[in-house]
Amino acid sequence: MKKLLIIFGLLATLLSLAACGGDLGYYLQCARGHIDVMQRSVPISNLVADPQTPEQLKLRLENVQQMRDFAIFELGLPDNDSYRSYADLDRPYVVWNLVAAKEFSLQPRKWCFPVAGCVSYKGYFHKDAATEQAQELRKDGYEVDLYGVQAYSTLNWFADPVLNTFINASETRLAGLLFHELAHQVVYIKGDSAFNEAFAMTVQMEGVRRWLQSRASTEEWQRYLDHERQATLFQHFLRETRQKLANLYARDLPVEEMRRQKQEIIANALQHYQGLEKTGAIDGRFDRWMAQGLNNARLASVATYRDLQPGFQNLLSSCNGDLKLFYQKVEELSRLPRQQRLATLQQGTPPKA
Repeated sequence: MKKLLIIFGLLATLLSLAACGGDLGYYLQCARGHIDVMQRSVPISNLVADPQTPEQLKLRLENVQQMRDFAIFELGLPDNDSYRSYADLDRPYVVWNLVAAKEFSLQPRKWCFPVAGCVSYKGYFHKDAATEQAQELRKDGYEVDLYGVQAYSTLNWFADPVLNTFINASETRLAGLLFHELAHQVVYIKGDSAFNEAFAMTVQMEGVRRWLQSRASTEEWQRYLDHERQATLFQHFLRETRQKLANLYARDLPVEEMRRQKQEIIANALQHYQGLEKTGAIDGRFDRWMAQGLNNARLASVATYRDLQPGFQNLLSSCNGDLKLFYQKVEELSRLPRQQRLATLQQGTPPKA
């Protein structure tokens, strides 16, 4: 009955979107894709109790149950039905995201939707549909980035399940993903990805630290810190490249000269990346990403999620690690005008109660 209500609710939403001039075909694929995910979902408790469940999967699901309880009782994250079920989608990604940007612009094309607001990507449950749309955008002069996504959040509109796409991730990545997605259910601002992601990243990192501390996994925590260090360095490298291109695109140059200098910047960036590997600053974990090449869409899709993270970490420190108080302060921040909340985070001062 619950699934039928969900389906009827989605169909009603689709009809209203169509009436407002929305892309009905796109909304239908979103609805069908999500309904398929929900219909495949099975309560984790049932799978754990089922003798037919493979032992390795059962152990992973039991670990998820422990992480989920830890999120509630130790991190103060929502106690609801999210991540209490499991769905096997028979594919490596749940959705494929498409990002597009013009030849001489780092501003990604925007798509606006109910609930999520305006976002700089378009998600597809089937790769073929995403690939077809990517080809159309290329014909219209866009550079594109198409990549698989292992998890997404409905912000508690539905009970998001654990998926086969990430169940076999490392312990720190699995715990971090669950804590991150649940944090989005605590505070989420439409159209402000930098704020939302930096907040969720802060909760993720603090949650993983406490989780590993509770399990006396000091070595695993150090590995996690090394991963975060390398990820931050890699993001800094991409931001530098993006800034050089932004400076170029702001100049008034003939098209061919603009193209020549653009390719020169990208070539130098690839050499810089190779230099980072040679010095040992980073290892080869980003090689697959870099192997796909750099273009405006790929650089635009690398959001500056970490830029505001120090501000959130300072805010958490000012709360003496009290996550309940931290969430309250972040909620207060979320009610401020955009520029004011950004300025507050960048200054590292908590908002006034």
